[in-house]
Amino acid sequence: MGHNKAYYWFLLLFMLTCLVIGVLSETEAKILLRFKNSLSNYGPALADWNDTGPSPCDVPNWTGLRCRSGSVFGLKLENMGLMGAIDVDTLTGLSLLRTLSFMNNSFNGRLPDVNKLTSLRVLYLSYNRFSGEILEDGFAGMNNLKLVYMARNNFSGKIPNSLAALPRLSELNLEGNRFDGRIPDFQQNSLVMVNLANNLLEGRIPSRLSNMNSSFFAGNSLCGKPLPQCKSSTKTQTILIIIVVTGSVVALVLISAVYYCRHDPTTASQVKNVQAKKAGNIVGKKEDQSADHYKNAENAKLYFVRNDRERFELQDLLKASAEVLGSGSFGSSYKAVLPNGQAMAVKRFRQMNNLGKEDFREHMLRLGRLSHPNLLSLVAFYYRKEEKLLVSDFVPNGSLASHLHARRAAGQSGLDWPTRLKIIKGVAKGLTYLYNELSSLTLPHGHLKSSNVLLNHTFEPILTDYGLVPVINKEHAQQFMVAYKSPECTQDDRTTKKTDVWSLGILILELLTGKFPANYLKQGRKGNADLATWVNSVVREEWTGEVFDKDMKGTRNKEREMLKLLKIGMCCCEWNVEKRWELKEAVQKIAELKERDCDVEDYSSYGSEGEAYSTRAITEDNFSFSVNG
Repeated sequence: MGHNKAYYWFLLLFMLTCLVIGVLSETEAKILLRFKNSLSNYGPALADWNDTGPSPCDVPNWTGLRCRSGSVFGLKLENMGLMGAIDVDTLTGLSLLRTLSFMNNSFNGRLPDVNKLTSLRVLYLSYNRFSGEILEDGFAGMNNLKLVYMARNNFSGKIPNSLAALPRLSELNLEGNRFDGRIPDFQQNSLVMVNLANNLLEGRIPSRLSNMNSSFFAGNSLCGKPLPQCKSSTKTQTILIIIVVTGSVVALVLISAVYYCRHDPTTASQVKNVQAKKAGNIVGKKEDQSADHYKNAENAKLYFVRNDRERFELQDLLKASAEVLGSGSFGSSYKAVLPNGQAMAVKRFRQMNNLGKEDFREHMLRLGRLSHPNLLSLVAFYYRKEEKLLVSDFVPNGSLASHLHARRAAGQSGLDWPTRLKIIKGVAKGLTYLYNELSSLTLPHGHLKSSNVLLNHTFEPILTDYGLVPVINKEHAQQFMVAYKSPECTQDDRTTKKTDVWSLGILILELLTGKFPANYLKQGRKGNADLATWVNSVVREEWTGEVFDKDMKGTRNKEREMLKLLKIGMCCCEWNVEKRWELKEAVQKIAELKERDCDVEDYSSYGSEGEAYSTRAITEDNFSFSVNG
């Protein structure tokens, strides 16, 4: 009887064990489904997360799951556009969960209570929209955590000591946030990488981090190994403020000196940006009278937005030997040669107060992340309420405007057709990149014109002054920026995603005709697309041969391709926005252009018949273009 009783107890215990195992397996699926329902915008990405098919860790696993021994070991939901709340309380039910990654999504708000996941080893939250301060105990108790990646969010405040004290931490990436104050004292022997670049940190770098790559600390106000030694802050700030004062006074004088010339259309001042004049240095002479006005200025320092450039001080920049490159509607531009021989381009802006300091810095960091062969990379910036400096690499070959419109020496030829085609193809690539990377902006460029297309030594185009619409004072932007000369602005007071396409069209016509767009010289949103109007009138009168720049060499056997580009330009600056081409279509057509016609016959040798043929090539291709709607 006793044996039977023991047998029954054993059988009951076995059944209970099987029941518990079954319940745990069901619970894991239910946990994941409950977590899925806490998210938004998951769309079809998590379609296989359902209770009608296989279990989470059956082969194949549910999307984004890493399993071990039939249980969920890791969750990797990256690049899915996920939003909503990360329900940490639900995830605590996954007892074997060790790795968690939500990189490249759209989660926002404060950091979730990840410290409830005490067994976690890996946490990836980079490239989201998390913001706000992290609680001091935000990582308390996470003694197994080794890898923490939270880069490119909007976290602020101090780096919590609970993060710095994680006993097994080996890799930490907080780059591209807004953490401020001093770096906490990291002591772990296991540390391999601590990336704190592009934050608002200040002070001395802890000795335990002195063997790290210097790029991990760029874009802050830090000192000590691996960066230069720390200096006396009071003395340095005083010197820098004096430098900024004197530099600002000189800038005012220069802007005043060129004011008349810039507003006189006969001086061709729009293209003087590459006809450099010696100016000694950016600082000039000290003006003690203005010093009191700047005593309360913010700390004078450069914020670096890139990690791939050698750092230098604002003092070095402002004292450098300099050349005035030109003066435009936003301020003066300089070429500054640093003590190490490196040449930088510096632009002063005064009408750039549309955003406060933090939002301005965030936008500059966004621009600093852009990287493309046809974009001039922003390297650093200086912020003061009354004045901004944007620092970039110096491009020695000048702008497209200077090569098209500047007076040439006798016998000096203009740009040939292959070079002009190369330039417009590069411009199209750069503009496409801006449309993809700055997709949230109605005007990803906003100021596309020939003087903002620089040329390197191989005549590869490099776009500059892009992405500035959000930071430029609106009234000033409407007065001077090219996008606001478009028909939709002059007539309907609006901009669209096709407004930059209009600017591209005008640039193409300028490139082909060699004529400067006269309406760019007018302030405000008045006047029409004079260059497009002229081109259209010539084409309609079948005088197409008169359109192209007489200084354009290398046009033999190129007429068809040149006419194709002319058509593309006119379709891009179509007055009616609805009929205007999308950027994608224009870029595709530009990419298809060749240096040489498919037919080898030289139609230019046919005299007047050749001109007539060229005219038909554009007029018989169902071409229509409206000037006034």
